[in-house]
Amino acid sequence: MTAPDEAADEPGRRSYDPSAEVVELCRDLIRIDTTNYGDDTGPGERQAAEYVAERLAEVGIEPIIHEARPGRTSVLAQWGGTTGDPLLLHGHLDVVPAEASDWKVDPFSGEIHDGCVWGRGAVDMKDFDAILLGVVRARTRAGLLPDRPVVLAFTADEEAGGHHGAEYLIRDHRDLLEPCTEAIGEVGGFSVTVRDQRIYLVQAAEKGIAWMRLTAHGRAGHGSMRNTDNAITRLAAAVARVGTHRWPVRLTPSMEVLLAAVGELAGTEVTPENAESVVEEFGPAARMLSAVLRNTANPTALRAGYKVNVVPGSAEALVDGRFLPGHEDEFFATMAELLGEGIEVDYISRQDAVEAPYDGRLVDAINRSLLAEDPDAMVAPYLMSGGTDGKHWAKLGINCYGFAPLRLPADLDFTGLFHGVDERVPVDALEFGARVFDRFLDEL
Repeated sequence: MTAPDEAADEPGRRSYDPSAEVVELCRDLIRIDTTNYGDDTGPGERQAAEYVAERLAEVGIEPIIHEARPGRTSVLAQWGGTTGDPLLLHGHLDVVPAEASDWKVDPFSGEIHDGCVWGRGAVDMKDFDAILLGVVRARTRAGLLPDRPVVLAFTADEEAGGHHGAEYLIRDHRDLLEPCTEAIGEVGGFSVTVRDQRIYLVQAAEKGIAWMRLTAHGRAGHGSMRNTDNAITRLAAAVARVGTHRWPVRLTPSMEVLLAAVGELAGTEVTPENAESVVEEFGPAARMLSAVLRNTANPTALRAGYKVNVVPGSAEALVDGRFLPGHEDEFFATMAELLGEGIEVDYISRQDAVEAPYDGRLVDAINRSLLAEDPDAMVAPYLMSGGTDGKHWAKLGINCYGFAPLRLPADLDFTGLFHGVDERVPVDALEFGARVFDRFLDEL
């Protein structure tokens, strides 16, 4: 690592400010509508990718733009030195849809209100895109590059499974990515407060995805006549069994570490029997964390029929299935039993669960960078209920971690903002994240 100035270990005493641009970069990115509807009808990521490429080029970093199809655009760039294995730092540029009439502000305004930057993507994940971009720009201008080589990736299509983004890159442009051994991305490094103790959750694992289309076939006919081969009846029964099934608690390695720490604060030893009550200590974040104690399968759509007096010949349902690392076989065997006979299953997206070891130099760097800015806090790994581009990077043997650091108010329902109405991120959390990530890069 190129040596920083002699006062670099003291907060606020560096020769550059890693947080100087982060708020405006985040606002700029939010103002670029990159809505991903999942069917290629949205605006795509091209404009945002060009914005990122321009900001990199301004400080002498050469970006490479890759387009999986018109408008579905990602950016790759090389940065840093030549010592050691490359580290992948990544963020996605697309966002989920936002219904403007539901919001207090225009979801693509990037407005600053009540000390927060508001807009679609503020926490998922244009905040980290801005942190990454701002810190890399500041360090490059200061001549403070990590000795370790770094690959920067700003991807398309993560919100629809990454098929036109990360998956496309590892398939058709893997030359820069394949040498990477570790990756840092989204949905980790944010704080929760448990019994007045701030804990930063670092994502070391994520559930696998099984997005399923279920189809039942039957005998079409007149709605007034007896029909013992009704596709809707068969499908509805299967969907009801799936939706009401109570999956057993399974404690994975990451969650064992996190719950042990919280159990110590609560004065209890965590077991599968009391794990759910311990998770409730996280307050609103229990919405997400309770889902990673077990496999889940949620019916999300039903489609059948076209007239009240016609029995249709087929019926269709969609199910969002998520399975724990190490419990894939259990998930699919149980689903087969619940669905029963006569239900066809097609996979819209099927991606493996991933879990990286929570130890080693990179994890130490994460812990030290957080505690340098928040010495009284705790840091622990967790398993995320959703999915990220990490599922695709992991196919190259890359250990993936979620570390987009944010120090958050204890009363902010942060996990509820992901894909939610009035998505926003505190300005001081963005600036904190930039300082922490800058320190993290010192450790490479």
